[in-house]
Amino acid sequence: MRHILITLFLFLTAFAQAQYDVQIAVLKYRGGGDWYANPTSLPNLARFCNENLNTNINPQVPSVDVGSTELFNYPFVHMTGHGNVLFDSREAANLRNYLIAGGFLHIDDNYGMDPYIRPQMKKVFPELEFIELPFEHPIYRQKYQFQEGLPKIHEHDGKPPQGFGLIYEGRLICFYTYETDLGDGWEDATVHNNPAETRLKALQMGANIIRYAFSR
Repeated sequence: MRHILITLFLFLTAFAQAQYDVQIAVLKYRGGGDWYANPTSLPNLARFCNENLNTNINPQVPSVDVGSTELFNYPFVHMTGHGNVLFDSREAANLRNYLIAGGFLHIDDNYGMDPYIRPQMKKVFPELEFIELPFEHPIYRQKYQFQEGLPKIHEHDGKPPQGFGLIYEGRLICFYTYETDLGDGWEDATVHNNPAETRLKALQMGANIIRYAFSR
C-alpha cells in the first residue's frame, strides 16, 4: 500500500508540473552570500505574471547551481543576496555559455551585493561593462509603464534606484537592479510590511522583466 501511495504521489506531482509551460529558477552560488534570500519572492512573482500577463509559469521555483548543466533548463534565472559571490572559471564559463545561448539573468542586489557581483560578472564577460539603461528602454515599457525607471522599494543609502545591463551582440542578457530591493517587494506582504502600492509596483516591474526576457 505504501508503494502505491508513493507512486501515486510522484505521478500527481509530475502531472501538476506538466501543466506549466515555463519553469524559472533561483541561481545558487558560492562565496557565503545568501543566495536563498527572499524565498517567497519568485513564487509570488510567478503567480502575479500568470494572473496578469497570461503566462503559465510554475510557482514552484527550484534553485540551480551556477556551474550546473541544469542551468540550461531554465530560460530565466534570478540571483539575489546581501554578501559575497564567488564564481570559479568553470562556473563563469557555464554562465557565459548559458547567457550567450539565449538564457536571461536578473540580478537583484538585496543590499551589500554590489562590490562582489561586479567583479564576478567581469569573469563571465571580461569584454563587457554594465551600462545604465535609459528610462526609455523597453524593459520599462512592457505592460506596465515606468517612465522614471525602477521603483524604489526599500531605502538604504539614499541613492536612486538604477538598472544596469550587460549587452552582448546587441542583446540584453543580464539585467542588474541596484538600490531598489525589487525582490523584497515580491515577498509575502507580511515579511516586510510594505505598503500595498509599493508591493504592487515591485510586482509590476518584475512582470515587465519577465515579459521582456520571454519576448526577446
